[in-house]
This record gives sequence, structure tokens and C-alpha cells, in this order.
Amino acid sequence: MLKWGLGGALFAALCCFTPLLVFVVAGVGLSAFTGWLDYALFPLMFFCLAVVAQALWLRAGRRGPNPKLWATMIAALLSIFIIWVEFRFAIRITVGAFVVIGVYAFLLNRMKSEGATS
Repeated sequence: MLKWGLGGALFAALCCFTPLLVFVVAGVGLSAFTGWLDYALFPLMFFCLAVVAQALWLRAGRRGPNPKLWATMIAALLSIFIIWVEFRFAIRITVGAFVVIGVYAFLLNRMKSEGATS
């Protein structure tokens, strides 16, 4: 679950911020869809990060509250927000989302190590 979530998030981020997917889509004759790619890729990326949060929680031995609901809600809200602001702060929001997942992983790891020592 962790590998697929990270892989999906990194793939979506790579396709959002580089012309990789535009070349592939245009190469197969579907260049009319390139204008709509960001509307699908950003929500995909945020929901993949929600999957990563769930996988990290499961990996940490289910310490703390289950992130399934709040991570999904945050992913949906970030998707709506980034489309609403017309992708103006896309890089900042994306980097922030990845940092939040990193901090969450750190905190879960810390909680796991504290639980093992006590």
C-alpha cells in the first residue's frame, strides 16, 4: 500500500510539473485532452498521499486515530482548492502536502519507538 501510494503520488507530481504526460498523450493522438490533465492529476496525487497516510498508520501499528477519513477529506479539499485558485499555488500546495506526509511519518515513527521503550 505504501509503495503504490508513493508511486502514484510521485508519478502524478512528475506528470503535473513536467511535460512528460503531454508528450505521451500527444504522441498517441489525444492532444485535445492535455488541457484537462491537471484536473485529474492533482486530485490523483492528493488521494495517493491519503493512501500513503493510511499505509504509514498501518505500518506504525495503528497508533493514534485512523487517518482514512481526515486524510481523504483533506485530499478532497486540497483538490477543490487547487482547482478553485486555478493552479496558481500548485507547487507550494504540493510541496506542503508532501511535507505534511513526511512530518506525519516522522511523528508516527516517534510514537512507535516511544511505545516500544515503555
